Amino acid sequence: MVMTAKKIIPFMKHINIITILLIVLSLSGCSVSKNILSPNVAPGLFRNTSPTDSSSIGDLPLKSFITDLTVQNLIDTALVKNYDMQIAFKNINAAEVLFKQAKLGYLPELKLQLAASSSRSSDNSLNGLTLKQFTGSAQIEDYNANLGLFWEADIWGKIKNQKAGALASYLQTEEARKAVQTRLISNVAQGYYSLLMLHAQLEIAQKNLKLNDSTLRIIKFQFDAGQVTSLAIQQAEAQQLNAAQLIPKLEQNMTIQENALSILIGIMPTSLAQISGLEKMVIPQNLSAGFPSSMLNRRPDIKSAELALNVANAKVGVAKASLYPTLVITASGGINSFKASNWFNVPASLFGLVSGGITQPIFQRGQLKTNFALAKIEREKIVIQFRQAVLNAVGEVSDELTKVEKLRDQYSMAERRMATLQQASKNASLLFRSGKADYLEVITAQGNLLQSELELASIKTQQLNAVVGLYRSLGGGLL
Repeated sequence: MVMTAKKIIPFMKHINIITILLIVLSLSGCSVSKNILSPNVAPGLFRNTSPTDSSSIGDLPLKSFITDLTVQNLIDTALVKNYDMQIAFKNINAAEVLFKQAKLGYLPELKLQLAASSSRSSDNSLNGLTLKQFTGSAQIEDYNANLGLFWEADIWGKIKNQKAGALASYLQTEEARKAVQTRLISNVAQGYYSLLMLHAQLEIAQKNLKLNDSTLRIIKFQFDAGQVTSLAIQQAEAQQLNAAQLIPKLEQNMTIQENALSILIGIMPTSLAQISGLEKMVIPQNLSAGFPSSMLNRRPDIKSAELALNVANAKVGVAKASLYPTLVITASGGINSFKASNWFNVPASLFGLVSGGITQPIFQRGQLKTNFALAKIEREKIVIQFRQAVLNAVGEVSDELTKVEKLRDQYSMAERRMATLQQASKNASLLFRSGKADYLEVITAQGNLLQSELELASIKTQQLNAVVGLYRSLGGGLL
């Protein structure tokens, strides 16, 4: 079978078009830049730890770690009403919209255009005379309706990288929400524990004030009997006023703390229900931190830093692809007529146009190369920031572990000291009543007891806060 020249030429044209399309499709999405992976910078162990297994309190569900119902209810309210959380959700919604738009990057652009124009040339002009000669009128009308298509082939992976960058940015907003959530949970719990401390200290101050009142009455009886001077009364009154002065100060701090906690959970400042007492708060003893590598997989700020590197990789890919040629295919078709009456006369008014072109940037005053260089520098900065984020995270865990350990020792010693001072205060009161001790010994013992009880409440609150801080720093609190 022999093909004629007239048959061969169209056949070769089809072969060339198919070949070009196959080449374009085979090159589509090719990466022109190499991505940088997140560096492995986590240490093998946390400082001063030697875990026997990989379990960590960061893996515990929130309500298994914080069992107090009051704290749980406050946290539940905060997660719904806190304004920072609401803004974080809106950021996620915005990033999701952008990601959905980026996923459509492979599709062509379509535009519908409707146009009508009318122009009239002067009867004495060359155009007017010519138009009159051929159309009988110097007026030109044109009516056009067309559908246009624009499609860029993703030969070098530019659209692919834009999509990857949008996905990483979307996931970053989710990690940002988790970071806000873990911080919010920690702040609510610690704020509540601080409120419990103030209530406990207020009770201590009120109890100590009653004790001072009793001592002052005894000293006044002794003064009336001529056993002590007015100096004893003055010093006893000063001790009483010192205890009394604490009460409005603690009440002030309680109101301020309630206001701060109310704002944190997203409600108007109000008096919060007081269900638990500081003495009922149980401090967990077995607080396993696990290994740093597992902590990195939980912490939202670390995962966000890793996603930031993905965004930077995508931007480098887009900047690199901009240096290479782009293949753009355009097509348009519709109906066109110079008379409105013939506008929709099909097929006479139909028209069509298809074109394709390759554009290679040659000289743009170094802008494209500069963008590429800046994208690589920015990526290097992201790597440094990732290392810093890991270093900060490991440091936070080490700090909280140290607090938990040392505060436990402090509490044990403060508890023994308070027990000693309680006994000393009782003995001083008994000896004073029997005339074997003077009033100064009683006042000193009561003052020391007051300070030790206040300090013990403060140390227990610090312990509770350190435990919650350790839970958060290990990535706990993600529900």
